[in-house]
Amino acid sequence: MAKYNRIVSIGAHPLDAELIGGPMLIKYAEQGADCTFVHVTKGRLTDLTATEKEKQAYETALNDEIEHAAAAMGCNSFSMNYSSAELPDVEEFTKVILEYLRREKADCVITHARGTLHPRHYYTYEAVTQAVRILHNEGNSIQIYYGENCEDLIGFTPTVYVSMSEQQMKTWFEGLQNYKIFKGKINDVPYYDYYHSMGTIRAIEAGSHGVVKAYMHGALIDNE
Repeated sequence: MAKYNRIVSIGAHPLDAELIGGPMLIKYAEQGADCTFVHVTKGRLTDLTATEKEKQAYETALNDEIEHAAAAMGCNSFSMNYSSAELPDVEEFTKVILEYLRREKADCVITHARGTLHPRHYYTYEAVTQAVRILHNEGNSIQIYYGENCEDLIGFTPTVYVSMSEQQMKTWFEGLQNYKIFKGKINDVPYYDYYHSMGTIRAIEAGSHGVVKAYMHGALIDNE
């Protein structure tokens, strides 16, 4: 793979960025790149009877999970702190992403794939993709990849396979374990079983061993 110095993984919700971008960011962070997990929306407490104090405690705990997960993977994190109800329209959010990528001088971005079951995932895909296209059409060589996510599999066709050493795999899953939702304490989605099994399947596809993470290139105009 190419050499990147500033790589970001942009997910719609906490945990998304780490699931889709974790393996690649871990590998590049080990090589000295500046790597960030970006979260578009903040988590919310679904209990409608929760007090303001309980809501604040929930957000504080979630922020700790976000920071600890990133640190465990040798990366940092950035939360945009939108709520799902207050997201700007896609055109306006594209400008926000564009400014962020310019400010950070990102040369690689990972985000959700187009074929998703979740409206906020598609919203994030659309804004990030449009921002990258604008940059690319201006002559910026920024690369975009779509990371495999269990909710974004419609039409997902891997074009890049990233192999993980045993230690890198351990780093990824130990980082993800910082999230209560990953450990099954929020819902019953079997995150570990899915991502470990899919990693094994992708390794077979790639003719490799261990666990492999799949990515798909974004379609960009080549101005070089």
